[in-house]
This record gives sequence, C-alpha cells and structure tokens, in this order.
Amino acid sequence: MTTDAEAVVRAAYHAAEGPVLDVQGFIDLFAADGVFNNVVAGESYRGEHLGDQVAFMGALAPDIHRELHRLHVMGDVVAVELTIEGTVTGPFETPAGTVHAAGARLSIPTADFWYVEGGKVKEFNCYIGVSVMLTQLGVHPDFASAVTAP
Repeated sequence: MTTDAEAVVRAAYHAAEGPVLDVQGFIDLFAADGVFNNVVAGESYRGEHLGDQVAFMGALAPDIHRELHRLHVMGDVVAVELTIEGTVTGPFETPAGTVHAAGARLSIPTADFWYVEGGKVKEFNCYIGVSVMLTQLGVHPDFASAVTAP
C-alpha cells in the first residue's frame, strides 16, 4: 500500500531519472518554503535552486538512475537507502579545475530522508557517499599534503 508521502517521494525520484530529467517537476514537488539539504557537502537549496543537484547529476551522468534498496514510511517521513548509478559523460568541475572522467561508472551509496507535509516535500536531507563518488571519478585524497600542512 502506497501512502501519499511515499507517492511524493517516488515522484521526486522519477523526475530525477536520466531519461526523464524533469527538474521543474522535481521542484514543483516541494512546499513553497521547502529545502533540499545536501548534508555531506553542507549545502542547502531553496526556491528555484531546489533542482540544482538534479540538473548537476543529470549533466554529469545523463543515464543517472537511483536504485532504491529499502524504503521505509513512518507517517510523513520517508527514509530511503539507495545507490545512485550512472556513466559519467560530462566534466566534473572542482575548485582546483576540471576532472575529466568520461566513461567512469558511478555507483554511490546514499541515504535520503524526506519530510512531507500536505502532499509536498518540506525537507529533503540527502547523505551521499562523496568519498566513494570521488574514488570512482579517479579523485584520491592527498594525504601527503595534509600531513605537511601547518
């Protein structure tokens, strides 16, 4: 049995799929004061920027897909364990320059927590496995620089 909260969350995942990539449709699922928190990166998006990460991931890997492993509905809260999958075709812009990882296969472990009120997303907290993603893009930590830093 699908609840209203679950239906909203599944619609959000569908809008963010590579073949669909409906950024405005994703944004429209949020309440007027809704927020998307990319928790690991320490970023929050509101208003017209709610779809920024959807657009970014779609540009990075146009075949982007979210494989939902476990979905738990607790009233208006939906917790999801998933893997974000796709093939990198676009550049990955970083503060140090562009990483060219064309052809890299992404399989990023992620946990999402959705808070739905009145049929709209009030808050979406995404915990993406950034270290796994960076490794898959060929970006490795520079421990030597960290050790020698003051």
